[in-house]
Amino acid sequence: MPVTKPDRRRKVKDMKILLVVPAGEKVRVTRARPKVPRRAMLRFSVLPLTVVAALTPREHEVRMVDENVEPLDFDADCDLVGVTFMTALAPRAYEIAREFRRRGKLAVGGGYHATLCPNDAAPHFDALVVGDAEGLWQRLLEDVHQGKLQKLYRQTGPANATAAAGLLETPVPRRDLLERTARYYATINAVQAGRGCRHACRYCSVTAFHGRTYRRRPVAEVVEELRAMEGDFIFVDDNIIADRTFALELFGAMVPLRKRWVGQASLLIADDPELLRATRAAGCRGLFIGIETANEANLAAMNKQFNQAGSYGARLKRIRRAGIGVIAGMIAGMDSDGPEVFQEMLKFLEQTGMDALQLNILTPLPGTPLHLDMEGAGRVADRDWSHYDYRHVVFSPARISAAELQAGADWVYAEFYRLDRILRRFARAFFTTGWMPALLALKLGWTYRYDIRREGIRGWNPARPRARWSWQGLLWPEQRTRTLNSASKQHL
Repeated sequence: MPVTKPDRRRKVKDMKILLVVPAGEKVRVTRARPKVPRRAMLRFSVLPLTVVAALTPREHEVRMVDENVEPLDFDADCDLVGVTFMTALAPRAYEIAREFRRRGKLAVGGGYHATLCPNDAAPHFDALVVGDAEGLWQRLLEDVHQGKLQKLYRQTGPANATAAAGLLETPVPRRDLLERTARYYATINAVQAGRGCRHACRYCSVTAFHGRTYRRRPVAEVVEELRAMEGDFIFVDDNIIADRTFALELFGAMVPLRKRWVGQASLLIADDPELLRATRAAGCRGLFIGIETANEANLAAMNKQFNQAGSYGARLKRIRRAGIGVIAGMIAGMDSDGPEVFQEMLKFLEQTGMDALQLNILTPLPGTPLHLDMEGAGRVADRDWSHYDYRHVVFSPARISAAELQAGADWVYAEFYRLDRILRRFARAFFTTGWMPALLALKLGWTYRYDIRREGIRGWNPARPRARWSWQGLLWPEQRTRTLNSASKQHL
């Protein structure tokens, strides 16, 4: 079925707009596969599109579909489709755009991949929003109304004095659009107090997107939004303590609200007793912290020396003793990682008492300094964007094979989320950080374990190869997998 190219010059006044969150094939809900996977704890935010909806003038009708929780109807009655996507979801986003354009609908793309790889994304859409949506989305809709839609809408820098002063102007998101499917999320109350990050980690797309800038909303505005919400919430800021003065003011104003929340912060919070106390007093019960690696050489290579691996134990203990659970972000596959890194990582997580784990395979996301380095060195081995999901090896590792990296990362996940370890962490957290962080850790553990079992993730430990024959004269399963993967490595 050929694409029916939408008429970019057609004037449309009151539009029907469909905003779409694409999902990966393994978790996508379709009419043929209508059951929603039981992983609500890993779904908490479609904030970008609820903000886009809030930016949309009220004369337009807006609907939203998240493919993680409901099927997408390509024959939906709409005039314009907006899709936001990360790199791993680019192929699905392009497929969505193609199907709607075949039906004569305008397709608009935005988000991280569209911003960092506009030349890759542009051919698939009628228009791209490059950068933050505020300001650009309204201009795009006005151009559609006037029949003069442009191909590219780009943020070229601070649009006004407010942005130049480090302030963020963004509306309260349209959470009402998620009420119909709210039961499938850990919470639909995602809040952003600030945007961006001032650090320069070489693997990070946030830094690449925002250019090491950080902008914050007025404290009164954030508090007003929180007061109007029912229940607890999550801060989706990449680093809620990026501006210490702002964070202290915000946390102080939040105390009377008596709300509980989780968020993300750098490990530097452990070095600031006043800030740590204020964070807990404001209702924080859990933080995702990018620990990444316990190897100093790896931290230096990724420009994250401020983590100071030698002090991890004491600093993480201070956070947990403050009554805040820690979800550790770890990365496997950095250049100093050898076969032993996986068992060392598991031992580190146990010794430091981490409550939960998000383990990423090092991924050179396009637009980041890491990608430029690896591309220049000829180490990018896989250009299938769907594999850039932090769970596939897409480059040539330095000290281990691609097969060992994949197997080792899978092994750490499966071992960390073993049932006995989940229950032991729950008991430990209950007496260390309190009942709520313990319950959070238990729910996360149960969800990750469900995902691991659903996808059949097992792996093996590359530091302990089982290269021996069984009495039947067959290789053990782990070694057989390793042998097959090593042979296929030649194609990576």
